[in-house]
Amino acid sequence: MKLQLIEKILSHLNDELTKLLTAANNAHLAATDEQSIAETQYDTLAIEAGYLAEGQSRRVEELKLEINEFNQLKGIIKKTSKSHLFVTIGSIVQIHQDKSTNNFFFIAPAAAGFRCEIDDSKFTVITSKSPMGKALLGKSIGDEISVLIGSRHLTDDIITIK
Repeated sequence: MKLQLIEKILSHLNDELTKLLTAANNAHLAATDEQSIAETQYDTLAIEAGYLAEGQSRRVEELKLEINEFNQLKGIIKKTSKSHLFVTIGSIVQIHQDKSTNNFFFIAPAAAGFRCEIDDSKFTVITSKSPMGKALLGKSIGDEISVLIGSRHLTDDIITIK
């Protein structure tokens, strides 16, 4: 199931990368186009397009790193198929309140907020930097977690670690 989940995440990240590469290329073309040349000191179209292209190029590099991290995680998971005793990066975790809805958290190196379904299970990707990720890391089955999510305080028990 983990490998299936990682494949869905990789597919999502690769789709995002394709879209972003197109957007970055278009912004670069707009920044260097003859018609973007400033006619007055207040004409900032080329400068703004340049900033946009630079920001998008940075995000392209970040996405490439995220894809690489997931490919490395996939390799590690292929080598170690046993269950975890403690929550780590790469763990699938369920807390008691999510049992009836079959919701799980996947602790990942990136792609926070990505959601998908596999069979009848629903997955939300979180990272170790999120409040929930921080609360879960290092815990084991039966441990109680306590986390502030927005203005709501959640206290619950871990019931599954895969």
